Amino acid sequence: MQQNHTTETMEMKLRPRLMDCLKGYDRETFMKDLMAGIIVGIVALPLAIAFGIASGVTPEKGIVTAIVAGFVISFLGGTKVQIGGPTGAFIVIIYGIVNNPQYGLQGLLIATMLAGVILIALGVFRLGAVIKFIPYPIIIGFTAGIAVTIFTTQMGDVLGLSQEAVTEAGEVVRVPLKTPGDFIGKWICYGQNIQSFNLWNFVVAIVGILVIILSPRLLRSVPVLNKIPGSLWCILVGTGGVLLLKQYGITGIDTIGDRFHIQSQLPPMQVPSITFEMIQTLMPVAFTIAILGAIESLLSATVADGAISDRHDSNMELVAQGVANLVTPIFGGIPATGAIARTMTNINNGGRTPVAGLIHAVVLLLILLLLMPYAEYIPMASLAAVLVIVSYNMSGWRAFRGLLRNPKSDVIVLIVTFLLTVIFDLTIAIEMGLIIACALFIKRVMETTEISVVKDEIDPSDEADMHLQDKSLVIPQGCAVYEINGPYFFGIANKFDDLQTNLVHGKKPRVQIIRMRKVPFIDSTGIHNLSNLIQMNHEDGVHVILSGVTPKVHSQLEKAGFYKKMNPDHICPHIDVALERARAFLANE
Repeated sequence: MQQNHTTETMEMKLRPRLMDCLKGYDRETFMKDLMAGIIVGIVALPLAIAFGIASGVTPEKGIVTAIVAGFVISFLGGTKVQIGGPTGAFIVIIYGIVNNPQYGLQGLLIATMLAGVILIALGVFRLGAVIKFIPYPIIIGFTAGIAVTIFTTQMGDVLGLSQEAVTEAGEVVRVPLKTPGDFIGKWICYGQNIQSFNLWNFVVAIVGILVIILSPRLLRSVPVLNKIPGSLWCILVGTGGVLLLKQYGITGIDTIGDRFHIQSQLPPMQVPSITFEMIQTLMPVAFTIAILGAIESLLSATVADGAISDRHDSNMELVAQGVANLVTPIFGGIPATGAIARTMTNINNGGRTPVAGLIHAVVLLLILLLLMPYAEYIPMASLAAVLVIVSYNMSGWRAFRGLLRNPKSDVIVLIVTFLLTVIFDLTIAIEMGLIIACALFIKRVMETTEISVVKDEIDPSDEADMHLQDKSLVIPQGCAVYEINGPYFFGIANKFDDLQTNLVHGKKPRVQIIRMRKVPFIDSTGIHNLSNLIQMNHEDGVHVILSGVTPKVHSQLEKAGFYKKMNPDHICPHIDVALERARAFLANE
């Protein structure tokens, strides 16, 4: 009880976990955080570069995002071990914005800042728990769709495809393949340019994939080397191999330096120019970034809780994610969120406080300032190999396959969300997925809500709301008893309206008893429907009696002014009282 009270107080104050962790912080804990932070920083380097390039921006923007956002998320976050930065989930969104002439890089920065504001608002208004209620099939559907899209974007570099271009001097040269933004267009473009297939690029990519898969097994007996992640081994082996091949005259393998020039410094702070028109245009995209960031960060935090037996503060974590996405664009960065793989790497290497996340950001900053010129030798095919593995791990194909055995409604949501993500974009997929999920949920609730007509006699053994056991439960002639079992909301209001109009013994009953003992809640449509029912029956001279209204429903009816339209004699606490009242009405007639 005390623990729950402490957690609730912490959530009310939106207190960063770092402040709690620094109490009693000792040298032993710091050494564990230091080692974990260094390892996570090394792990994050190739991913940050790969995510930056795949998103259609420069490599250093990915690294800057990992530095700035990673520091802010650890400093302000509501978890002890969360590691933040760019993730594969945002690649599709970022690429679409950057390559849209209407938006470009400036539009991306504004959309990211708007997403930051949305995330802060979600946290401040305590909506962290609401995010967790997004249906699981939607999460798996768009995650698998993103994975397929990321895999598709890397096929050009895996196959080493290129296209012809004419220089200003009129010379025809081969340049990296520029593909359309849509899924189908990309594969058509690959097919049209397959003749430019580069065997050496393909070999580097395949070798990189094998290195990532096999290095943990091959180096298992060497603890020091086994600490180095497979993605970094892929980059090291690929870079060394390409440099070696160049010694033998093989120079047709694209590297980062062939496409980008990486600056070894943090870019100057610059706030993008924001207009109201841009806000209106980019708000749907910003909403998608915010929702996706919230889902991924809270999912990562939940997984981390299970690993370290802790409980995170969802609202504080959303605020931290929002501040990170508000600050990072000022340095030219891209959207960021909590990263599950890097968070688990932090945990597995001993990180137990946000200090490890802060150290990881400092390590990346030192790499940017001191080692970035060497990153230009990294083959694009090696980065593509890293992202192919990322897309495979993200796909969740086992969960996807498992959901196909679930009820048809879940399968529909899963497939629709997946296809919309792949064929169109994530914004449409999330919106349509939520709409379909809500519609199917309403349908499911409607199916569970039962409205029955009780005839002749009521079974006393099933009457938990009976007051006087010696009263007769025989339903008098001219009276109809309706039992509602489930929520009385807009989905079933008309269903009840149709049922209660049925005649009893060929005549309309003079008294109708509506039992509401099993109605957990009623919405405005249900209240309106009930009001119309009372009014129409009153005009026909029919008495409507409410029986066993639950306290919550009673409060809702009272607030809506419903009881002003009814005679107090028509509201009964128990079915036996209601039947007695019905006999009295029938006797008077």
